[in-house]
Amino acid sequence: MRNKWVLGILCALIVALSMTSCVSNKEMTYLQGADSLYAVPQNISKSYGLVIQPDDELAISINTRDKSLTEQFDNNTLIGGGTGGLSTGNASSTINSSAGIAYFYVQKDGTITFPIFGKIKAAGYTVEQLSNELQKRIRDGYINDAIVTTRIMSFKVTILGDVKSPGVQSYTGQRLTLLEAIGRAGDLNNTAVRKDILVVREEDGQRVTYKVDLTNPESVFSSPAYYLQQNDLVYVESNKSVKVKGSTSYTYLTVSGTLVSMTASIISLIIALTR
Repeated sequence: MRNKWVLGILCALIVALSMTSCVSNKEMTYLQGADSLYAVPQNISKSYGLVIQPDDELAISINTRDKSLTEQFDNNTLIGGGTGGLSTGNASSTINSSAGIAYFYVQKDGTITFPIFGKIKAAGYTVEQLSNELQKRIRDGYINDAIVTTRIMSFKVTILGDVKSPGVQSYTGQRLTLLEAIGRAGDLNNTAVRKDILVVREEDGQRVTYKVDLTNPESVFSSPAYYLQQNDLVYVESNKSVKVKGSTSYTYLTVSGTLVSMTASIISLIIALTR
């Protein structure tokens, strides 16, 4: 009878530990159910174009079959020539040019100073929209076959909190997803909360926040924060039951785990001795 009683306790303990393990695994699994949710192919959003903001650094190039036509835009800050490198002064919104590319600094008022055209609004436009605007102006009486390309050179995001490699990430591309940024940070630690990722963004002079549940594919892929913008802040919270080493909660969990292991060992020993 005693053996059955002890065996029952051991079984109950094993079941409890198994249930705890299952819950933990479920909370740590990304994009649960995505395989069935997206079994039928769905269109991908095209809304990942970066929006130009004040303080951005832009690289703008003009391409044409007749390179000599670009000389009219060359005032030592645009196509051809120049000393290269980035200017640190605030007197002008242009940054030195090199290798056929001109670098512009977006002023606080959202404008850049472009040769011949003067001040042009840049903030609030995507790089494609600004390129199209400049291309239209240049083709209207200057270079008929001009192709204008604009890139944001200051694309960076900050990842903080419970990730393996927190810090500032600089990115040379124009498309960065939340999942990619987390991957570049070495992924989340086991103690991180995956259901409550915070993204802080500045939009139109206002600070807005988004919450993303990484375990829910709809929350991830439909979020306005899925495609990150320059200067976004991503914060990953730690599980409230797991604190810094040395804290009461951490000590409690450590002691509890030790007691569970000791209890299981003692029960096994008792069963062996009472046979």
